[in-house]
Amino acid sequence: MASTDTSVDAPHKDGSDLAGLEAGLDALDSVEVSRTPLRQTLLRKILPPVVAVTLVLVAWQLLVWAKVAPDYKLPSPAAVWDEVETAWLQGTLLDYIWTSVSRGLLGFLLALAIGTPLGLLVAQFAFVRAAIGPILSGLQSLPSVAWVPPAVIWLGLNDSMMYAVILLGAVPSIANGLVAGIDQIPPLFLRAGRTLGATGLQGAWHIVLPGALPGYLAGLKQGWAFSWRSLMAAEIIASSPDLGVGLGQLLENGRNNASMSQVFLAIFLILLVGIAIDLLIFSPLERRVLRGRGLLVKS
Repeated sequence: MASTDTSVDAPHKDGSDLAGLEAGLDALDSVEVSRTPLRQTLLRKILPPVVAVTLVLVAWQLLVWAKVAPDYKLPSPAAVWDEVETAWLQGTLLDYIWTSVSRGLLGFLLALAIGTPLGLLVAQFAFVRAAIGPILSGLQSLPSVAWVPPAVIWLGLNDSMMYAVILLGAVPSIANGLVAGIDQIPPLFLRAGRTLGATGLQGAWHIVLPGALPGYLAGLKQGWAFSWRSLMAAEIIASSPDLGVGLGQLLENGRNNASMSQVFLAIFLILLVGIAIDLLIFSPLERRVLRGRGLLVKS
């Protein structure tokens, strides 16, 4: 009677399975992060927005030629470009942009300095969360333009009023984003940090903030969006020679002058600044965070 002896084959099979598993893990760890070729970058990142902008301009010009609206309501792309050239030759184009951008960035940094510790307090202490958590959520949903009239009455027509409106619009978003990020940290990480002695400020800096970084970064992006929108609302409503002419005031001047080409110029500059801030600041930060967590292979 023949019998089959598998006592030798079984350990060999288990060993080969373990070797295959280790090889697979090594392959995952050894994925090289290579730079995307220039041609591929142009095709994937540069060409699509260029094509989109071109199509928008073509459609816009077709609407002008079709006379769907009078020229004073729908100016041609050439008329808006003439406004750009005029502002550039007069030396005011960069002044419009810098007046608003400098206010927006400084206001956002102030909101960051206030919203970050506030978010830590709300996330770490149940009493603080119960007390002001709903208030932060309510403030986040309140339109920023609602703060302009009381800010003008309280502070007058000056830069302090602008910064107050920015803070009231941006701080709740930054704080809530950090709270959401902290809530998503695995409890095991926090316990491990406390076991290693990372408590208090050390725990917040080395454990909590890095663990909450994705949600915190999302809150920062939303906070910047609220900062920029709040500033534009304040500049449109509150005008004074002491405040200078920012992009919001340029938009309001175009309305007062019944110049749609100037209105379109202001809208495009506001949009351009928002896109530039996202591409130059927040997109690189997002890629760095994702790459550091192994969620982004190619750069």
